[in-house]
Amino acid sequence: MQDKKHKLLEYPKLLVFLEEKTNDLKNKIALGKNSPVGWKELTYEGIGILARHIASYLIDAGINKGDKICIISESRPEWASVLFASVLAGATLVPIDIKLTKYEINSILSNCLPRVLLVSNKFLEIAKIMKENIPSIEEIIVVNEASSDKDIKSIYEMSDYKDKKWRHRGLNQTALIIYTSGTTGNPKGVEITYKNMLSQVKSISEGFPHIKGKKLLSILPMNHLFELSVGFLTFLNLGATIYYPQNLKPDNLFRILKEKQISFMVVVPAFLKLIKTTIENDVSKKSDWYKFLFKIKYNFAKFIPSYKIRRMLFPKIHKSLGGQFDGCISGGAPLDLNVAKFINTLGINIYEGYGLSEASPVVSMNTPKANKLGTVGRPISGVEVKIDKETGELLVKGDNIMKGYYGQPELSAEAVEQDGWLHTGDIAEIDNEGFVKITGRIKNMIVLSGGKKVFPEEVESVLEKSSKFTDVCVVGCVRKGGQKDGTEVVTAVVVPNKEVIAEGEDLYKVSKQEVNNLSLQLAPYKRPVNVVISEELLPRTATSKIKRKEVKEFAEQQI
Repeated sequence: MQDKKHKLLEYPKLLVFLEEKTNDLKNKIALGKNSPVGWKELTYEGIGILARHIASYLIDAGINKGDKICIISESRPEWASVLFASVLAGATLVPIDIKLTKYEINSILSNCLPRVLLVSNKFLEIAKIMKENIPSIEEIIVVNEASSDKDIKSIYEMSDYKDKKWRHRGLNQTALIIYTSGTTGNPKGVEITYKNMLSQVKSISEGFPHIKGKKLLSILPMNHLFELSVGFLTFLNLGATIYYPQNLKPDNLFRILKEKQISFMVVVPAFLKLIKTTIENDVSKKSDWYKFLFKIKYNFAKFIPSYKIRRMLFPKIHKSLGGQFDGCISGGAPLDLNVAKFINTLGINIYEGYGLSEASPVVSMNTPKANKLGTVGRPISGVEVKIDKETGELLVKGDNIMKGYYGQPELSAEAVEQDGWLHTGDIAEIDNEGFVKITGRIKNMIVLSGGKKVFPEEVESVLEKSSKFTDVCVVGCVRKGGQKDGTEVVTAVVVPNKEVIAEGEDLYKVSKQEVNNLSLQLAPYKRPVNVVISEELLPRTATSKIKRKEVKEFAEQQI
């Protein structure tokens, strides 16, 4: 737990922060995105100038303090200028997940009622539909260099910003509304204040000073708060250059690592698993002598504390990753410890963190000075954590806690207690060194007929060790024949890998046997009763979290 007496320094005005970064780093490349025709890059000064043009236009268009403007766009340098423009104009920015359906987007926009939509050409048609359906939307603006519709203005056509008076807003005013659900019904919009944002930048920058001036590759969408707080604002604060890929195809990502000499990344666990699988597949195709040497070096590296020496043992692997790649922050979903250990042993630092949108989002994080694999690190500065003695739930308090859910005071009161403690919904442990370990999720908990409780994450961590499965998800399903008391049985949904499928054996028999063998590591009541096979990868969110509800529906149809 953090010292309760710890108090953060007073935060600067966000406008002052932006002005300083623009002036200090003027001609340095800030952001870049690759495309079929090359790189689109903006300097720190370029981002600032474009942001001022957009903000000036918004003010002239009648946008008032606190008005909502919405952005629907893939990650790109212009995204940054839109964010900073919203700050300069005093507006509240609502980023939208580009993977949502038009029905989900309609639900969100109907809730927050934005006045302006800023979109990339790719989402222009959806924006037009939204404008027809939602009366609050007055204008659509395109964030590309040129609009694909001549009647719709691009941000590069904005007027001059000279003599404009920018709009300072208080630290407790809402800067962003991040929607955690775009489904029909009542979407939850998390209100993030300027204090929330600046506290994150300050605390995370303190943990990663070595990032200053480095080149980074980010594969998370900019609408995701983890990317905004860590991969974007924090690393811009440290003077880094951040590159975004055109797509997430492995060949494209590895090419960028080499071309731009990337040294650090913000990733989701699925990417780290991809690196591990790619390396293992490459080794498997080599000679027996090569495999033997790799195994010897790998086992030797486990006992070498120096990452520099570890890297020297695997020169070809590091060359394939560009030669400079030496670390990454993993977040957005739980990281398989076996994957972390494998990459760590090769000489690449893995810093796993934990957070949730309601906490802006980072709560805890491993850092170069304090890194313990298998945990999500210690609370960042200015954040307190504790465990509810009755439920085992992790509670969080600090300047990072949201203002509330937009327009939903009752729901806000349920999430955040009057004394400021946020209910995370996650079950956790805190060791004697202050490191946090997430062990389960309250809403994922499976209640058995005898009253015992099983957390799927614990069972998944065992089944994920199998080399025969590409994907694993454990859910609770009601037995056929119908229990009426709400109790469930443990059900494992597994995706066999291509090699297992190619062998042509009975997939169910092979998978069931594998699950049974691995489950011997678990208490009998935690072992899966049902095994369901899927030959397609399980549905996931933009940050690679498995959509458990959909998986459960699929499983219940099969058993």
